[in-house]
Amino acid sequence: MSREEADHELSRLHTERETVESTLLALQDHAGRRMLEGSELTGVTARRWARAEATITRLWTCFDLYTDALRAARELRNRHRWPTRDDLTDLTDLLHGTLTVPAEQPADSEGATEGATEELTLGRLVSRMNSSYARALDVVVATEAVWSTLPARIDLLAEELQRVRSLARSVGVRPGEHPSGDALEQITAELTSLRAEVLRDPLAFWKAAGGSSAPGGGRLDPTRYDTAARALEDIRRDIDAVLTVRQDAEQRLLRLRDMLSRADRTLAEARTARVEVLAKIAASEVPAVSGPPTALQEKLSRAAEYRRYAQWNRLSPLLEALEEQAEDELDRARESLSAVTAPLAVRAELRGRLDAYRAEVTRCGAAQDRLLTERYDAARRLLWSAPCDLGAAAEAVRRYVHAAREFFVPRQGDAASAEHRGKR
Repeated sequence: MSREEADHELSRLHTERETVESTLLALQDHAGRRMLEGSELTGVTARRWARAEATITRLWTCFDLYTDALRAARELRNRHRWPTRDDLTDLTDLLHGTLTVPAEQPADSEGATEGATEELTLGRLVSRMNSSYARALDVVVATEAVWSTLPARIDLLAEELQRVRSLARSVGVRPGEHPSGDALEQITAELTSLRAEVLRDPLAFWKAAGGSSAPGGGRLDPTRYDTAARALEDIRRDIDAVLTVRQDAEQRLLRLRDMLSRADRTLAEARTARVEVLAKIAASEVPAVSGPPTALQEKLSRAAEYRRYAQWNRLSPLLEALEEQAEDELDRARESLSAVTAPLAVRAELRGRLDAYRAEVTRCGAAQDRLLTERYDAARRLLWSAPCDLGAAAEAVRRYVHAAREFFVPRQGDAASAEHRGKR
């Protein structure tokens, strides 16, 4: 190695030494490392931090050996401005020769390899220190990423949990009495356990990025946190629904009472109409009418009792079911009334049709026509008699309408009129 080559190599190695020293000092002062050193660790984090600590110890040992070798080379070079051949030979041996350094710990090793050494050149030693530093820093950075994020998120969720628990108690949702109360207790226990585990074993909640060589490459694994957050959100929606019930319960109960009252009145009207139909319409099949909705009235009384004693968690599902059932009951009552009064509606339609054609016949000056008068009187007697034979009445109205329509056709002379009369 020439003098110029020796000076260049010394300068390069000195620069690398300064770089390694600055990174080691930065690692020494890293907040994540200080937190790790003062924590009681378990699981994955305890194992990886034990390896990282051993790595850091070896790093400083290797750095000291590197520094000593570089200092010896610098002292040798500084002996003479123009080094002798023997000086250059010794410098070459120092700069390109090997050092005995602690052996690197295997990645899958659970502890340090006691007393193992290996021979490395200064250049290889720098590469070794850089890779060891990256592995140690990866543990520190990943741990700090978890600790700086997940506990704070858990604390915020715990605050929301307390708010929801307070709301739950205000509406009677308590453990042992309501599923949501039991679920809140489970979430409380899960968050307490999760926070303790995050503090003891943060790396259990870290997913390393596959193929990434950068220290701290990866992302937080919030699976358990997200599960608890979703469960709490579901319960919060349930509690909000119960709160809404508490605010609207009186109005909803009033609407239910009104709906059931209308259904009861409609059924009573249907029963009255059925008696009328049976009396006034002959040979008519009239469907039976059910009694009042007593089962729903009992449920309504139970709902009012729940409201009276502020049992909102029980009132909420009962009101929802009652509202649907009351609407069905009112629809059923209306359908029953329509079915019962159908014969009366048919009779009314026939009466209206008969009167409409009678008015048209009168307007045309044919009110005294014998045939029309006879057919009108026959239809009217059937429609206004009791019991009314709807079949016969419908046929009588049809015959009157047919005769009236023939009368409305313009006549084609006296002969045609006479022929027309004869046919009738």
